[in-house]
Amino acid sequence: MFSYLEGRVAEKDLNTLVLDVAGIGWQLTCSMNTLQQAPETGAVMKVFTVLSVREDGVELYGFASREERSMFRQLTQVSGIGPKSAVSILSSMPLRDLTKAIMDGDVTALSRAQGVGKKTAQRIALELKGKVSDDELKAILGEEAAAVSASAAVQPDYVNDALAALQQLGYTAQEANRAVASVRNQTGDATELLRLALRNMG
Repeated sequence: MFSYLEGRVAEKDLNTLVLDVAGIGWQLTCSMNTLQQAPETGAVMKVFTVLSVREDGVELYGFASREERSMFRQLTQVSGIGPKSAVSILSSMPLRDLTKAIMDGDVTALSRAQGVGKKTAQRIALELKGKVSDDELKAILGEEAAAVSASAAVQPDYVNDALAALQQLGYTAQEANRAVASVRNQTGDATELLRLALRNMG
C-alpha cells in the first residue's frame, strides 16, 4: 500500500520516528539502525515502509534502506518471528553484520537479539541462508565480502569448519577464504585443511 514516505523528521525516540508529510504526522516503528541514520529534527528523510495489519491493530514500520526493509520482510517469514521480533533482530547489529551472520550460519551472533533463543536463531540461519539475493548481498556487504559470504554458503562442511577455525584464531573472513582456497584440493579433512592453510599463511 505504501512504498515509502518522504518528509521532515518531527520526533524521534527509542523505537519510533514521526515523519511530517504535508502536515500529517506518520508514526513509524523503526530499528535502532534506522533511527541512528535519521537526521536531526526538521530535516528531510525518505523512509521505506511496510504496513502490518494484525488482529491487535495496524502498525507502520519504517526503514532507512530498501535492503533493511527486504531483510525485515524475510525475517517475518520465518516461523515464530513477528514484526516486533524482526525489528528487535534488526536493532541487534548493523545490517551488514546481520546479513553476514545469516550467510555464515552464525547462531551465536543471531542469538544476541532480545527474545531470540538458540532454536529461533537456527531457524533464521536455516530458512534465510539462501534467500538473500546477489544484488542485496553486494548492496549490503560490498562486492568482495559478498563473494566471500556467497561462496561460504555452498562450501562443504569440512571447508566451513576450517574457515571458522581460522576466524576464531583471529584471521578475517577474506584472509581465511584466500588461505583455504589455495590448499582445499589437497585434502577432504577439516583438521588437515586447517594445518595446510596455516602453513600456507606462513
